[in-house]
Amino acid sequence: MDDTEMLLKTLTEARGVAGYEKEVRDVIRGYLVPLGDLDQDRIGSLICRQPGETDFPRLALVGHMDEIGFMVKYVTKEGFIRFTPLGGWWDQVLLGHRVSIGTSKGEVVGVIGAKPPHLLSEDERKKVMEKKDMYVDIGATSDREVEEAGVRVGDPIGPVSEFTVLAGSRSYMAKGFDDRVGCALMIRGLQRLKGMNHPNTVYGVATVQEELGLRGAKTSVELVDPDVAIILEVDIAGDVPGTKPEESHMKLGGGPTMLAYDARMIPNLKLRDLIIDLAKEAGIPLQISAVEGGATDGGAVHLHKTGVPTAVLGVPTRHIHSHNAIFHRNDFDMAVELVIALVQALDKEAADGLTSW
Repeated sequence: MDDTEMLLKTLTEARGVAGYEKEVRDVIRGYLVPLGDLDQDRIGSLICRQPGETDFPRLALVGHMDEIGFMVKYVTKEGFIRFTPLGGWWDQVLLGHRVSIGTSKGEVVGVIGAKPPHLLSEDERKKVMEKKDMYVDIGATSDREVEEAGVRVGDPIGPVSEFTVLAGSRSYMAKGFDDRVGCALMIRGLQRLKGMNHPNTVYGVATVQEELGLRGAKTSVELVDPDVAIILEVDIAGDVPGTKPEESHMKLGGGPTMLAYDARMIPNLKLRDLIIDLAKEAGIPLQISAVEGGATDGGAVHLHKTGVPTAVLGVPTRHIHSHNAIFHRNDFDMAVELVIALVQALDKEAADGLTSW
């Protein structure tokens, strides 16, 4: 397992559902300590300042550390745990999957269940089981046993899934790629830049609670006050059966992506064109994406003060917002190279030109 695989394994196997990011934050902090000066906002987002040749422009590389999960909402007398989602879960991907509850006594493992299909009517079996009808089963037979296990209302529940190198050794599967991939891109970028001169000051930002409404982006941007921002994310891979090219033509192994549109942001057009030109010069295949049903931290960052030129770079990923997402190593490596090229190109003149009339 090389350094990048170990980085991805460590990040994805750390727990950190939205609003409960301490474990993954501690992991990320460990990687950032040798790379610059650390700061933290008051809801938990991390900021690593890496000085370059000049103080300005201030360039932010932003990925969110939180993953989707659940929270304990209620415990039945029979010992079953009802939950509320933290982030956007698709009902179809939940049943039968293992989860971990973070309690004051340690980790408690359970499985998501619902009324057995053998007891459903024919019409009921044809319908999608909704989250409200599901529960977490930790093997208890009473609410007292659940209490003795340490489970309390308000405890976080996260998916259980180990990082796995798939056949061919160039694709990986794990939970939490959304957006530990972005955090890994930020960390790997800062590691590379530490040995280089760059004509700006770079801020690596790992935000919290993105999945609950871009909350960490709103607070951390106040500390960074960037001149330019690059959001580092996963993107929706459309190379799966049943997806039309006009819905998504992003492919694993086809190169990193750049968003031309999402539900809360249109990128700065000059920054968009700069990224396209840099990718072409470097021989990096760049896939251009438009996501109508989602948003990124850019939705908050680009509205800071009078506006921040912002773009989103991504790694195409299958099955996000589930226990097991998949992406291709080549896309990740090329995304790192594009980030480095972009940082090197964004001197004061180039940054000022992004908003010149």
